[in-house]
Amino acid sequence: MRKLFNAGVQLGLWPSSSFGIFPSIRGAPMLTERQSQILERAKRSGKVTVEDLAADFRVSLQTIRKDLNDLCGARLLARIHGGAILSSSVENVGYDARRAIAADEKAAIGRAVAELIPDRASLFINIGTTTEAVAQALLRKSGLMVITNNINVASLMRPYPEIEIVIAGGVVRRSDGGIVGEAAVDFIRQFKVDFAVIGVSAIDPDGSLLDYDYREVRVAQAIISNARHVILASDSSKFDRSAPVRIGHLSQVSTFVTDRAPPAIQAVCEAHGVQLLETAGGDLTAETEEKQEPVSAVVDFV
Repeated sequence: MRKLFNAGVQLGLWPSSSFGIFPSIRGAPMLTERQSQILERAKRSGKVTVEDLAADFRVSLQTIRKDLNDLCGARLLARIHGGAILSSSVENVGYDARRAIAADEKAAIGRAVAELIPDRASLFINIGTTTEAVAQALLRKSGLMVITNNINVASLMRPYPEIEIVIAGGVVRRSDGGIVGEAAVDFIRQFKVDFAVIGVSAIDPDGSLLDYDYREVRVAQAIISNARHVILASDSSKFDRSAPVRIGHLSQVSTFVTDRAPPAIQAVCEAHGVQLLETAGGDLTAETEEKQEPVSAVVDFV
């Protein structure tokens, strides 16, 4: 009991003075040594998988699933397909851990998004590890003008002479190299571009797009408002998370690229005419190449 409570205090789920006050804590199970180690792994990497844990601890998949169910029941972890992630609706997982979560899925999403963007296009790319995967996939393009508030994107694309990089000014967030604040918002509003590639921290079943930092949300909203075609790039782990600040709604997106969308999200896309591309279904290259239209690289200043 005490071990479980202390773990909750460390994750900020309840104050240290709350032991013995909240009824939900009284009925919580004690953490076993294995469950404590699982929790520590999730804190380090942001995500744990059933198969990896079963192999490392030399126990059955069913045993690990029970451990994860207990940790999720105590609100210490949140279940995702094939494993679990840290449970928090107020603070994002660390940048390095986010890069490791669903890395293969993000790479596939990045390639699919890149197929939607022709040469000589102008585009925004905002903060996020999935949008960075898109930037990686765009390196083979030519004549792009990329406007970003993501230092990692700018650093990645800078050596490529066929891509022009324009970086926003503002406050640099030390945790992940994102540029936020009113200066960044004002900068973004100077442009009107062909595409916006955006990422989010969480997606609600009703289609709400959510994030943790209200300063980042303001920049994302400006990006959405100043692009002709908005592409949301997000892996399916975002459907299992929550965040406190609302960016907007899926209906404001032109195309949503993900590895796998649940039925509720599919219904929202269909209801609002949002093109949904799911990379888990196979190679989307042929499909997306047919949808490409030539666009001008001219950026309109307002």
